[in-house]
Order: sequence, then structure tokens, then C-alpha cells
Amino acid sequence: MKTVIGIDIGGSTTKIVGIRRNGSEPELIAPLFVRATDAITSVYGAFGKFTMQNGLDLCDIDKVLMTGVGASFISKPIYSLNCQNVSEFESVGLGGLYLSGLEEAIVVSMGTGTALIHAKKQGDTTVTKYLGGTGVGGGTLLGLSRKMIGVDTIEHLEQLCEDGNLDNIDLRIKDMSSDHNFQINEDMTASNFGKLSDIASKNDIALGISNMVAETIAMLSVFAARSFNVKNVVLTGNLTALKSITSVFEGLEDTFGIRFVIPALSQFATVIGAALCDR
Repeated sequence: MKTVIGIDIGGSTTKIVGIRRNGSEPELIAPLFVRATDAITSVYGAFGKFTMQNGLDLCDIDKVLMTGVGASFISKPIYSLNCQNVSEFESVGLGGLYLSGLEEAIVVSMGTGTALIHAKKQGDTTVTKYLGGTGVGGGTLLGLSRKMIGVDTIEHLEQLCEDGNLDNIDLRIKDMSSDHNFQINEDMTASNFGKLSDIASKNDIALGISNMVAETIAMLSVFAARSFNVKNVVLTGNLTALKSITSVFEGLEDTFGIRFVIPALSQFATVIGAALCDR
């Protein structure tokens, strides 16, 4: 049984996965990712590590399907294998629906920046449409954290967020109105960093940055879902691993009547979708 390899070459990481087809049902080979300073190094590093860990020989591999911003740097076949570039947006949509088990959803890819895809199954095919996106994402999170509080790792930022207090950072509806029957939840943010206090700690600022990034993505997702009259938004990408990000989405579900879904292996949705582009 031949294996299709999917590779997603992003701005900071390269992800790789394998898929074997047993009849019509795909069998997933556990994905992994590597970090490297350039696309070519990361691709060959990921490919070597993946094939060795899973006992794959070159003769076992049918083709390699690549996506992501760095895919254009790979101009020659990898070890003479059949290599093809596939649409990143189609990969996001396919991967999101596959992992969530949904028939239709807005799939949000939260990487260095953020992209939103409408994906819907129609018979044996999946139709995807790129809706747009925002430059607010993981790059924003790390860039602002580095400049404002001198933190440049996600792990350190997450630790700081645990003891952060948004009351020292954000202006909320309850800060502007005493009407508890106001049509908007009084805990909703009126202005990110609109109440930045002199006593705000690094922990508070870290949480404020995370909250701003998450809320920006969440509201774009809500608008997209409403425009297609769907209730499910599938969140994918590296930011889904951060509690300070995902907790914001959880807090907005009831307010906007949207279900935010974070499936298992959500960080690998795009690369899994790339491998599923083999038809």
C-alpha cells in the first residue's frame, strides 16, 4: 500500500504527515514538525526524521504534496519522488473538516497570520473558498511580546499569562456603563489596551496581548460564520495549543451563538489537508 506524504512549509516550522488509503478511508501516520532557519533545511530535516521514525523507504512513497509559504522554494523533486504543490487554502479546508468530522464550517488557520476558509462537503468532494484573513496571528503575539515585555518564546508568554489580570489592561463595557441590562455582555472588551494602567505587570501585558490577538481572530470568525449562516468554526494552527488563546474563544461561544471547535491534531490540519488533496 503506497503512502502519500504531505508537507506544510510555514514561516517558522515545517510539518509533515503520511496518509495511506485502505479503500476509501485514509489511514493517518502520526504527524510531526521541525524548526529550521530556512525552508530547504527544514523540509529535508522533516522528511528524514519522519521516514526514519515510521520505517518508510522511498519505494513506499507514492508522491509528496507540498503546501505553505515556503513550498515555492522547493524547485526540484525530493529524492526523485513525485512532488506537487497544492493550494494552502484548500488544504486548510480539507484538513479542518477531516479532523472535526463536520460537513460544513468556517475553518480558521491561526499561524504567523490568520486565514479564514469556508469549507463544505458536496457529495464526494469538498468545496473550499478563501474568505480573507488578517495579519494578526502568532507573529503579532511574539512581536509585541518581544518589544513590550522582552519575551520571545511562546512557553514563557504562556507562563506569564497565567497570573495576568485584564482589569489592568482592557476597557470593558462594564467600565463604561452601569446598565447591567445592556444589550452586550458587560465583560466584553470595548477597547484592547484602552485601560492600560501604570501598575500593569508583565503578566497583565502578556495576557492583554494574547487576548487582543484571540479576540481579533474570534470576531472575524463570527462575521464569516454569520455570512454563510453556519454555526461551527474550526480552529486550527499553532495558536490552538495556547490556553490563553483558546480560553477567549470558549468565553465568546454563548455570546455569539457560535461553536468553536478545536479538534485533536488541530496544529496539523493544513498538512493533513495537503495529503488529502491527492485524489
